[in-house]
Amino acid sequence: MKVYNTLVKEKVKLETLEEGKVKIYACGPTVYNLIHIGNARPVCVFDVLRRYLEYKGYQVEFAQNFTDIDDKIINRAKDENTTYDVIAEKYIEEYKKDARGLNIKDATYHPKATENIDEIIDIISTLVKEGYAYEVQGDVYFSPKKFDEYGKLSNQPLEDLEAGARIMVGETKREPMDFALWKAAKAGEPAWESPWGQGRPGWHIECSAMARRYLGKTIDIHGGGQDLIFPHHENEIAQSECCNGVTFANYWMHNGYINIDNKKMSKSLGNFFTVRDVAEKYGYEPIRYLLISAHYRSPINYSVEMIEQSIASLERLYNARENLVFFLEKTEDESKGTDTGVFEALKKHKASFMQAMDDDLNTADALASVFELVRDIYALVIEKEASRSAAEKTLALFDELTDVLGLLYNKREASPDEEVEKLIEQRNLARAEKDWAKADEIRDRLKAMGVVLEDTPQGVKWHKEH
Repeated sequence: MKVYNTLVKEKVKLETLEEGKVKIYACGPTVYNLIHIGNARPVCVFDVLRRYLEYKGYQVEFAQNFTDIDDKIINRAKDENTTYDVIAEKYIEEYKKDARGLNIKDATYHPKATENIDEIIDIISTLVKEGYAYEVQGDVYFSPKKFDEYGKLSNQPLEDLEAGARIMVGETKREPMDFALWKAAKAGEPAWESPWGQGRPGWHIECSAMARRYLGKTIDIHGGGQDLIFPHHENEIAQSECCNGVTFANYWMHNGYINIDNKKMSKSLGNFFTVRDVAEKYGYEPIRYLLISAHYRSPINYSVEMIEQSIASLERLYNARENLVFFLEKTEDESKGTDTGVFEALKKHKASFMQAMDDDLNTADALASVFELVRDIYALVIEKEASRSAAEKTLALFDELTDVLGLLYNKREASPDEEVEKLIEQRNLARAEKDWAKADEIRDRLKAMGVVLEDTPQGVKWHKEH
């Protein structure tokens, strides 16, 4: 498998620290509000990466943090006249609801910043001792000038980055590019004891601490959105490598931005959508489909038209599977039917799917392979009435590939319905007697009940609309 490594700006072969094992750290949400569509993209992308690596036989250790102490959380707590931890826990639970809706597998570790204060203090203490960081009036800052490789991820020299940097009012740092590792306590804000007095951690240091504690000093893959390359991930590299003396992450993977109706998503433009907003109207699965339908490094345009296209595409996948299941229910005799090239087609579709995924997680081309499989479900299995074993293997592969992508997790269960079955029987009789008007009338009645009929070579198949 090859992945695009932001650190070297090219696709390179994935070679892990331990054979058969992969350690992945993906930056999680700051829990002060519901996640928006942009937040959901890396969540879905790195879930697919994990699923595919597990499909290939890797043992995956996956860490995704919760930033549960931050200015935004503190301000939200003040607005709601409560405490920071109440806000954090509330939105962690809301995140979990959305993650379940999007079919995201639980991480191996879901650490919180506030549960790792000792680890954070230990790293900061080492950085101060080694001369990479300094304390001023209870604040502790990291000095990028002490790290010769600063800027290697964003590919920007320190002098260029300095040009746009400023020291804000109230900051005690020496240089504009210095960033906070520890913030001195302010009146009325949560704080922890440290060698520099009461305070709380800066944002960047928490990920370095949690990655080291749960995955080790060097990890295989660090992931996140493109917006995190600078300064967050650049700062993570600097503080981790200066503290630990080894490479922090061997591969850096970043997903592209999401635009709304071809414009950058922004609260000021009024085009800011939470996952919950969209899911309440369209469901969660179309969101997941949309977010993995393009290559993860490409920008995605969210629009009503695009989400409706995702719904239609999912309907095609569900219908194909249901038709295949129906075919199997009606095909009891293994001696009947032929393979009609099915096994060769399955081998081809699996190979093209894996080739796409091995090429920097190209989910767009992988989905195309799934739809090629759908075409052959109809052309080679159902229409040519293939053997039962061929149909079973087709269904098994279809489920394998869609599961790697995390799709089709809302499968419609067939449930007996006497009224529906009776109406279908009446319609069949009307058609046999060539009473087309009555047959159409019954079909319309069923449609009004939310029942969709499909005439197949094996008989009439029906399901309730999603």
